[in-house]
Amino acid sequence: MDAALFSPASLFRSHDSDDDDEDHKGVQQQQLYVERTHAFPGMDLIIREFSFHQLNANLLWPGTFAFSEWLFQNQSLLCGRHILELGSGTGALAIFLKRSFGVDITTSDFDDKEIEENIAHNCRANELAVLPHIRYTWGEMFPTSEPDWDLIIASDILLYVKQYSNLIKTLSFLLEAYKRKDKKGVANFQVNQVVTISGKEVQLQWPLFLMSWRRRIGREEEALFFTGCEDVGLVTQHVGSRVYGISLKKDI
Repeated sequence: MDAALFSPASLFRSHDSDDDDEDHKGVQQQQLYVERTHAFPGMDLIIREFSFHQLNANLLWPGTFAFSEWLFQNQSLLCGRHILELGSGTGALAIFLKRSFGVDITTSDFDDKEIEENIAHNCRANELAVLPHIRYTWGEMFPTSEPDWDLIIASDILLYVKQYSNLIKTLSFLLEAYKRKDKKGVANFQVNQVVTISGKEVQLQWPLFLMSWRRRIGREEEALFFTGCEDVGLVTQHVGSRVYGISLKKDI
């Protein structure tokens, strides 16, 4: 078990909160890591997790395993995609996808050094080159003005209701500002595509956000996220067992 200095209270720091003045000044506590072996489809991964985290930012939750299985069964969705994972935590899902399918994937999580370093550690522990990573806090200005990820993924990220508006703001930007260029340098924008998911034909709009949600919260709280997406012009599709696709409204 390894030790690291970590200030978990900084992760959801509010810009308009007076708590920053006293509660977060120079506050550090000893953080312990636990390394475990987790079973993913077709492989085991060695993942180092924080043994305790005030805001659950670096633990593996049920949605990660359910989503990995769903993506394994529907791997055609990943073919040729440029992928960004939001709320990567330990990086386990991204590591699994990279090792299984060799996908082009970038991890991201709170603007926090320890989280980035832990994802890098887990990449190396599983004989993988360190994945590209973006330290980014939802709702803030995204470091790239022209995002080119046509597939954004996440699992079990709806725990904190107070962050829904920030998450929706980030999703809206990534989907609306999407601009990926093909090999000839021509920009591609929204594309409608019929794909087969679990044996059924489903029409999807790219760029697409795919999310698996298995953590239990109240239905009213959960509905707030989807309602918030609709309010800003996003469309939600239920595409699998607790797997949802979110995209811009389809072109007419």
